[in-house]
Amino acid sequence: MAEFADRIAIVTGGASGIGRALCEALAREGARVVAADVDAAGAARVADAIGRAGGRARAEAVDVADGEAVRRLVEGTAAREGRLDLLFNNAGIAIGGELRDMTDAHWRRIVDVNLWGVVHGIRAAYPLMARQGAGHIVNTASGAGLVPSPLAAAYATTKHAVVGLSTSLRAEAEGLGVRVSVVCPGFVDTAIFDAGIGLGRPIREGMRDLPLRPYPAAKAAQAVLRGVRANRAVIVFPLHMKAMLWTSRLAPWLARRASQRAVAAFRRAVRSEPPR
Repeated sequence: MAEFADRIAIVTGGASGIGRALCEALAREGARVVAADVDAAGAARVADAIGRAGGRARAEAVDVADGEAVRRLVEGTAAREGRLDLLFNNAGIAIGGELRDMTDAHWRRIVDVNLWGVVHGIRAAYPLMARQGAGHIVNTASGAGLVPSPLAAAYATTKHAVVGLSTSLRAEAEGLGVRVSVVCPGFVDTAIFDAGIGLGRPIREGMRDLPLRPYPAAKAAQAVLRGVRANRAVIVFPLHMKAMLWTSRLAPWLARRASQRAVAAFRRAVRSEPPR
């Protein structure tokens, strides 16, 4: 509990899903939380609920694709609170479907949010934390950043980039007292599947074909915070994601076969032509 007591924490994507659950969990442990989201009303609801429960939180509207807005958020928080201890670069979007159906606009949007959003957070917070000699940057990637993810190739592209950015920065930042972790969850039950762009069919509909039950966001937040406490470089959960990771490494032929079946099923569902 003492790990987060009185810590100053910013959580982007804080209005829903893992972001909301992180705000709530951090506040319960005594942190002073900034719930930041492009959904200003949603962030305000989260902060208000935390306050009614006895925690300390405030809301900020921010589009992480806007680097200047992220800089103002980070620097304004540090100026108001005297420091910044934790930055959770958690905001993200999803696009599902075949790569051949994606437009330039799809690519720009997902890179702007999922990759540039993290870059903007790091560029704002890392120099500040280096001057403090302390701080922890926690970047939300995905299990899709560790294993092949057909029908989510653009999403996986951004998440692989976030993994590489995070693990590289961790080595660079360690000597300055700054910690860096990257979060790689499996399927977590969040609004990203409802708000994401589905090419061919809604993403949530495709999730119903999976032989898994999505992990609850509240449990995901606890897994993230356990990893942060332990200063893990890569935080992987739940068990199904660990199994997928080890299968892809130790039995890649089996992972490839599962991917082929998933693609064939998608094409049968959404395309008139038979799969090749």
